[in-house]
Amino acid sequence: MKAFALICALILPAALSFADTAKVFNVRDFGAIGDGKTFDTTAIQKALNTCKTDGGTVEFPAGKYLSQPLTIGSRTIFRLDAGATLLASTNQMDFMKTPGNWLAAKSSGEFIPFIGGKDLTDVTFTGGGTIDGNGFVWWPAAETARQKKSGYTLPRPNLISLERGRNFRFENVTLQNSPKFHLVPSDCDDVVISNVTFLAPEHAANTDAIDPSGHHYLITKCKIDVGDDNIAIKAGKKNSSGEFQSEDFTITDCIFLHGHGMSIGSETAGGVRNVTVKNCTFENTENGIRIKSDTRRGGLVENIVCDNITMKNVNPAITLTCVYQGISAGDKNATTTHTDASAGEKTPVYRNIHISNLTATCPKAAGLILGLPESYISNVVLENVKISAAKPFAISNARGIQLKNVTVTVPTGQPFKLENAEVSGLPAQ
Repeated sequence: MKAFALICALILPAALSFADTAKVFNVRDFGAIGDGKTFDTTAIQKALNTCKTDGGTVEFPAGKYLSQPLTIGSRTIFRLDAGATLLASTNQMDFMKTPGNWLAAKSSGEFIPFIGGKDLTDVTFTGGGTIDGNGFVWWPAAETARQKKSGYTLPRPNLISLERGRNFRFENVTLQNSPKFHLVPSDCDDVVISNVTFLAPEHAANTDAIDPSGHHYLITKCKIDVGDDNIAIKAGKKNSSGEFQSEDFTITDCIFLHGHGMSIGSETAGGVRNVTVKNCTFENTENGIRIKSDTRRGGLVENIVCDNITMKNVNPAITLTCVYQGISAGDKNATTTHTDASAGEKTPVYRNIHISNLTATCPKAAGLILGLPESYISNVVLENVKISAAKPFAISNARGIQLKNVTVTVPTGQPFKLENAEVSGLPAQ
């Protein structure tokens, strides 16, 4: 992981160095007004199209640029200067692939992201400015749908979706108020996300900050304050070759505020391995470190390392669940485990997880390790962990759980609640 971070620091800037001498395409030169009222879509897209021919920088000087969806090309630096804001249209019809009733859409695939691109190389978002999805026109209907059906995600567009790309860099920008997920690099390799701020209201439904999949990611020095997963590493597609869909992630020196924590899943069928989370702080998140899946979309998750983590007002600090219920607060406790023996190859498997040097205060539960009778969570080490909570740490259907210098403090009763679990290092009863 350290080697990968060094490679990112050295190679990616070199890979994008074409911009040092390439042309700069100022959107105002292409007719953009930047008054926040006039649609600048045509001018911005013309600048992006001109840039992708030979590569270069598309520059947004200070101003407010209102736009319908945009498509970005390879070898493009998307530079929003400080004081520049790119605003998404508030007309939902602008985001539909086929005109119709957006509330009747069957999936998010019926929508176009605000900024999209496929099969790209060498793309950077930078400059100090802001991309704003104007999500307030989408969230009320999404919340109404979620209240009617717990855990339901009303289909909507993402803010930025890039598919099957390589050599991406996101730095020194703010992404905020997405209709749904903010940044979705799917099946992308060699990605650096550095010093990016993600903002959405605490209760804005499904406003994940980063939902990545692929290989070789460095996510560092980000501030994430949203209404759903702060980070959720995905792996929804099983590869016939046996390769892991998501592999080699380093998340370091990030601040997690409102949101549902540092997650892996819920889609893990394609496999996730070699994830390091270190030097991060969590405050007021609904979860801390979390791996979530179920027997409909599960797969292998292994070799996870979390170190030097500080949490305040987090519920709970640690969640490893194979019985994810589709909502953050719905992870079942150890007394209500059920199994779906027909799931077969999509049964979740979690193993080789090491969490160390973690301190947390939890107004509710301390933590949860919840496997299945046919798929025990195995080889989990908690080392130098100190949690103060209202309710105990529940462990069920697990083996090879090692506690090394672990203190869980609860007001009454025992700090750990075990069911069908093999745990060493428990404090004296």
